[in-house]
Amino acid sequence: MSHVGGRIALAVLSAALLAAAPLTQAADGAARSRAQFLQVQNDVMCVSCHEPLAVAQSPQAFSERDYIRQLIAQGLTKAQIEKNLVANYGPAVLAKPPAHGFNLVIYVLPPAVLLIGVAFLAYTLPRWRRKTRLAAAGPMAVASRPLDPEDERRLREDLARQA
Repeated sequence: MSHVGGRIALAVLSAALLAAAPLTQAADGAARSRAQFLQVQNDVMCVSCHEPLAVAQSPQAFSERDYIRQLIAQGLTKAQIEKNLVANYGPAVLAKPPAHGFNLVIYVLPPAVLLIGVAFLAYTLPRWRRKTRLAAAGPMAVASRPLDPEDERRLREDLARQA
């Protein structure tokens, strides 16, 4: 009898899991579309108030959000949604400008300036430090360097004349 009861319990448990699976998938799908909505909303702007859509409170922002929700309901990807938004509202709807043409300067210039600055510092700092050490050591530091053979000859001649 317990063997039959175990089978019945297993069958009931299996039926419950099968019935709950679509609900779990629906909840997962809703969570994914919400996450996708948040991602899209954070990457676009309200075209009327020029604020990020995530914080904009204008009627246009509400309209854009509704349009994004409609596109998500159609099952479009983030890239497809952004493409539709650009088609409807123009490139000003994107928070980040596309990386081509003159807009490429925005992406290339900051790292280039940083690299040039690092190279400049790597070149000038050792020279500044050397000059500072020599200035701190005083005139004796300059005299301790070996003389040019021509300067040494002239110095000996001058000293011989004074003696």
